[in-house]
Amino acid sequence: MIIKKSLILLILPLVLAANESNAIKDLSLDRALALMKKENLELKISRFDEQMKAYDHAAAQGHQYGKLDLVLKAARSNDAGNVFGFKLKSREANFGDFGFSDFMGAIGAGAQQANGDFGAFSQGLAQNGDSILALQPDDLNYPDARNHFQTTLSYMVPLYTGGKLSQYDKITSALHKMSKLDTSKLLNEKIFQVSKTFYDISLVNEYTINLNRIIDNISQLEEIVTSMKEEGFAKEIDQLEVQARKAEAQSMLDQAKFNKELAYQYLSFLLNTDVESIQYIDVMVPLPKVEKEEVQRSNIDIQKAQLGLSITDMAIALQEANFLPEVGAMAEYGSADDKAFNDFLAKDSYTIGIQAKWNIFNGMIDKNNLERAKVENMKVREQVNLAKRGICLKVKKTLTNIKSKDADIESLQTQLQFARKVYETYQAQYKEGISSISDVLIKQSKELEVLLKLLTAKNDRNTKIFELKSIINKGETL
Repeated sequence: MIIKKSLILLILPLVLAANESNAIKDLSLDRALALMKKENLELKISRFDEQMKAYDHAAAQGHQYGKLDLVLKAARSNDAGNVFGFKLKSREANFGDFGFSDFMGAIGAGAQQANGDFGAFSQGLAQNGDSILALQPDDLNYPDARNHFQTTLSYMVPLYTGGKLSQYDKITSALHKMSKLDTSKLLNEKIFQVSKTFYDISLVNEYTINLNRIIDNISQLEEIVTSMKEEGFAKEIDQLEVQARKAEAQSMLDQAKFNKELAYQYLSFLLNTDVESIQYIDVMVPLPKVEKEEVQRSNIDIQKAQLGLSITDMAIALQEANFLPEVGAMAEYGSADDKAFNDFLAKDSYTIGIQAKWNIFNGMIDKNNLERAKVENMKVREQVNLAKRGICLKVKKTLTNIKSKDADIESLQTQLQFARKVYETYQAQYKEGISSISDVLIKQSKELEVLLKLLTAKNDRNTKIFELKSIINKGETL
């Protein structure tokens, strides 16, 4: 046991190191998107749904070609009806199977008693006819057990179904297309998530760079306060206040690192692959071109609504088919004997037939189902209109939000530059004894506050742009 634990302790660091070495480094956004399309688990599941819908469509098409069955039967029975039926199917039935041996025996006995006198024979037959007919022949009622081997090839095909099969074909094809649209929508969502995570990590990196610069400034301020304290121009409380601010900034930096680590973990989950580092990108996502007609044409929700409307049109045609007749044909060929495949062609048989069925009345069920399908169609038609108007409204609202964020970013960038100048001015005034350390730190806090607002505004803007790209189905246009 001790040896086993020692081996585990030796091997575990090697396994962890191997996992770390397998993590992707310096990952680009384009490569990440390609990897996500191939490895993302949710996309794989969605593509399995697509395949199942494709098989549903193929199965619906198969009903048009009918059904061909090869049936092999093997049986043994001494049941009178079965044995007689077996012989008939084998084309071997004879008069003896009907019990004619007992009948002929009774006739022969009567002829022997008449001793050649036909009149006496006829009179005896008339007198004993009922008793002769009442005979229960053993050959018919108690036959010997018999084997039965039957081979049958049967084919049934629908000739006319009022359009039901063609509508099933169209509906399952449309459902397959719907599953593809579901996958496309999911793909857009994953592109949104991967792209935003890249921008989030880049934004955190920019935040970290600025935060490190602020910490460096605080460190410089700490050196100034320490120097001035040694010369008697600063108090110990000034030094403690600067150290407290530095500790606060360092805590914010540590939190940023934790957020960055969480973002990498989420990115690794999306790609189903460990990611160690990425290629940083510009934190400002370009705004895509938006046209109303293009949005209504390419938006996946609108496409799904329109496809749903087509399916309800097919559903109406399917219900209308219930008012039409159905015609089918069948053909059967086979052979039977008491031995398997014995004298197959000599004892073969065939059956062909056709059937027409037309429902005349079923309690108005078909009529009510048809009316329901028409109402469903009208409902979906309004849902399509609602989807078009709703998507257009959402696009306009998102564009307005983006423009608002652009204005906020421009203003905050100006405020950040001003805050940095003010901080530098107050730092210089502190050296000259004009400003207090509290005033300097207040101005430094203002700079940090504006920086956080700026990065938050950039993040909100990026989120809205990614949402817009997802709406207009341009998730891959970066």
